[in-house]
Amino acid sequence: MRPQTKLFSGLQMALFRPTCLTTPSPAQSLSRCFSTTSPALDWLTPKFMEKSKSPKGRPHVATGGSSRGTTVVWGDYGLRMKDHDRRLPAKSLKIAEETIKRRLRGMDYTLYKRVSANLGVYTKGNEQRMGKGKGKFDYWTAKVPVSRIVFELKGKLHEKVAREAFRLAGHKLPGMWEFVQKGDPPVVGVTKLGNGVTLESLKRPRRSPALGTENLDTPPKSTSSSPSAPQ
Repeated sequence: MRPQTKLFSGLQMALFRPTCLTTPSPAQSLSRCFSTTSPALDWLTPKFMEKSKSPKGRPHVATGGSSRGTTVVWGDYGLRMKDHDRRLPAKSLKIAEETIKRRLRGMDYTLYKRVSANLGVYTKGNEQRMGKGKGKFDYWTAKVPVSRIVFELKGKLHEKVAREAFRLAGHKLPGMWEFVQKGDPPVVGVTKLGNGVTLESLKRPRRSPALGTENLDTPPKSTSSSPSAPQ
C-alpha cells in the first residue's frame, strides 16, 4: 500500500497564506490587510445621510448686494450659470465633470468644484393618496443660485481649449451657462459690475426726488395715491 502524501505542506502551503499574516523579513516591511484611513469625501454624495427629510425649496438668491461665488477664485477659467437659479442633480454634475475630463485628456490641469450635492430629493409613486410623508429617497441635488460658478480650471491650457471644454459641459447641464476668466468683474443678481456700474449705483434709488426737495436734509416721505375712503 502506497504511503499517503500531503498535498499542501511545507513550501506548498506557504503559497496559499496571506502575505499580511506571514512573519515579516528584515527586507520586507509589514503590510496590513485593511486600511485605517477614511475614504475621500465625494462632492456628489454627503458623508452622512440626512436626519430629517429636507424640503425642496428654492435656491437662495442674494438680493442685498452680495456677489459671493460669482468670480473665479482658484483657477484661471470658470463656468457660471447665466439665466435662472435651479437645482442641479448629482447625475448631471457627474456627467459634466466626465465631459470636461474627456475633452482635456492627457493635459496638465486641475479641476475645482464649487458646489456640493448635499440636498436629498424624495419622491412618491403615482396614484398614491395624499399624506403619509414625503416618500422615499430618490437622488442627491445641489441648489445653485443665478450667476454662481460651478467649475474652475487651472493649468497649462489655452483659452480656446478651456472654452471648448466648458461649452461641452454646459450642454450636459440644464439652463444657460457662460465662460468667465480670472479677474472678470463680479455679478450682483444678473447685473455685472464694471463699465460705470458699481454697487453704490445699484443701491441708489432709481426714482428722482420731487421738485424742490433736492437740498433738504430729510426729504418728505411719499404719500399713498390710493383714494380716500368715503365718509
